[in-house]
Amino acid sequence: MNKRQLWQRLFAHIDRQLLLGITMLLLTSLLVLYSADNASWDRPLGQMRNIVVALACMWFVAKLPLHYLMRTAVPIYVFGMILLICVALFGEISHGARRWLNLGVMTIQPSELMKIGVPMMMAWYFERHEATLTLKNYFIAALLLLLPIMLIARQPDLGTSLLIFASGFYVLFLAGLSWRVMGVLLIAGIASAPVMWSMLHEYQRHRIMMLFDPSQDALGNGYHTIQASIAVGSGGILGKGYLNGTQTHLDFLPERTTDFIFAVYSEEFGLIGNMILLSLYAFVIWRGFIITSQASTYFTRLMAGSITLTFATYAFVNMAMVSGILPVVGVPLPLISYGGTSMLTLLLGFGMLMSIETHKKLVKS
Repeated sequence: MNKRQLWQRLFAHIDRQLLLGITMLLLTSLLVLYSADNASWDRPLGQMRNIVVALACMWFVAKLPLHYLMRTAVPIYVFGMILLICVALFGEISHGARRWLNLGVMTIQPSELMKIGVPMMMAWYFERHEATLTLKNYFIAALLLLLPIMLIARQPDLGTSLLIFASGFYVLFLAGLSWRVMGVLLIAGIASAPVMWSMLHEYQRHRIMMLFDPSQDALGNGYHTIQASIAVGSGGILGKGYLNGTQTHLDFLPERTTDFIFAVYSEEFGLIGNMILLSLYAFVIWRGFIITSQASTYFTRLMAGSITLTFATYAFVNMAMVSGILPVVGVPLPLISYGGTSMLTLLLGFGMLMSIETHKKLVKS
C-alpha cells in the first residue's frame, strides 16, 4: 500500500465539502482570536490544542458505523444525566453558577455533553417506535428533553438550556409532531409567560429588560450590549482593518474571545467580512441539509437534521445577541469563540454527520 492509498483509506470517511467549511471557520477563529487577545498567542495556541483534540474525535466518530452510533445513545444520555445530578449536588460554583464538575485532572461542563446526548436519545426513541408513533410517544420524548433542561436551568444556565431545548424540539418537529400540537404548545407557552418570568433569576430578568433599553444600566447589565453594538456599528462596510479595532484593543469590549468575538470580527472586517462569514456558515448548514436529505434511516435523518438546525441556531443566537436583537444569554459563536468543550461538542456532531453520509450506502433505506 503506497502513501496515497493509505491517505485515501484513512480519510475516506471524511466528507470533504463539510470539512472545507469547518476548516475555513476554524482558521477564521485563530485569526480573530489573535486580535481579540491583543496580538497575543496565548488564546490562539490554546484554541489550536482544542481544535486538534476535537478534530481527532471527529475523525474517530466519522469512522463509526451507524449502528454503533445508535448503541451509544442511551449510555451517553444516562451518563450525562448522572453528571448533571453530580453537578447539582457538589459541582463547583463560579460567577454565581454551579455548572462545572471537578474530576481532579480536569474540570468539565456536563451540560455540553447533553447537546449531543439529548437529540441522540430522542432520535433513538423515535427509531424504536417509528411504525406506531402516537401522541404518547411524543409526550415521552418531550419528558426525555425536559428532564436535563430542568437540571441545567437550575445551575443556572439559561443559554445552554435553551439550546438543548432547540435541539430536542427539532427532533420532535422532524419526527412529525403536528402543527396543531405545536400551536397549542405555543399558546400554552405564551399564557405561562408570567409564571416563567417569576421563575427567572434577577440577573436574567435584567438581561431581558436591557434588550429594550440598555442605557438604563449603561455601566452594569447594559454594558455588554452597548459596547458590542458600538463595535459592530463602527466597523462600517469595510471595517477598521485587522488589529485596528478600537473597542477591542482599548478594552471596552467584554468577553471578546468568547461570547462577543463576533463584535471583534465585525469591527475589524465590517459588513463585507460579515457577509463572508455568513456565507461560510451557510455553506456548512447547506451541506448538513444535503446529508440530512440523503440519510438512510429514521434515526440518522432525525440526528442529522437536529445537528444541522442546532448549529444554525447557535450562529443566529450569538450574532443576534451581539447585535442587540436578543438578550445576552452566554452562547458562543460556533467554531469561532474560544473554548474546548463547545468545540469538542460541535465537531462530535459533525463527525456524526460524516458517519451518516459515509455509511448511507451500507444501509438499506
